[in-house]
Amino acid sequence: MTWGDAKATSARRPWTVAGVCVMVVSIALLLFRVTQVPPVQLLPGYVVAYLVIGACIFGPTGKVSLRQAGAFLVPGLLLAVLALLNLGFWAGGWLLGLPAWGLLLSQWTPENPLRIGLLLEFLGLLVLGLAIFTFNAIYPIPSLGLFLLPVIPVARLAYPEYRARPLQAAVELVLGIATVVIALAIPIPEGSWSSPWTLAGGGATVGLLIAYWALRIPKRSRRLQLNDTAIL
Repeated sequence: MTWGDAKATSARRPWTVAGVCVMVVSIALLLFRVTQVPPVQLLPGYVVAYLVIGACIFGPTGKVSLRQAGAFLVPGLLLAVLALLNLGFWAGGWLLGLPAWGLLLSQWTPENPLRIGLLLEFLGLLVLGLAIFTFNAIYPIPSLGLFLLPVIPVARLAYPEYRARPLQAAVELVLGIATVVIALAIPIPEGSWSSPWTLAGGGATVGLLIAYWALRIPKRSRRLQLNDTAIL
């Protein structure tokens, strides 16, 4: 593979950190508002967050099949119905794993099908993530993950492959800083059971952990590995 080929391949990798940042802000805003307004009023925000996360994952790759798009959107549609039935926590909970779900689907091809065991691992991690996210209000140590969002892009600048993607690096750094600022600036509603920044921090920790797992899944063949490596 030539340098030009490597650079072109590098430009087609999902913007994972950007997707996690969008998810974190969405979690902080939507879950606080869900106790204050009817869920139907939050549905537009949920849809926008869902689509922006999808754009962060699939947009830079320049390709998405109807099968991938359907598998990405259908869970959100089903959970939106639950949100309208005053079960909005589950719709918000799904957002925690949405960047990782997009990463899994971005690797889904006829030559590399999604295995049942892989899906079960993802669901297990999502359940664990929901537990961490829920108890984060009581033991807010996972909230420190919020401050990793601007640190990760800076640390990754040490790698030439990441420096070859200046637009991604700049966007992820700006989004990481903005996410921290927004999470700390959101006012705490009266009678709230938690603060926005702890919810955002728990979301950041869980989102990064599940996304890291999705990125480290070994490819099924050497050819796929050469075409799809290091998509973060």
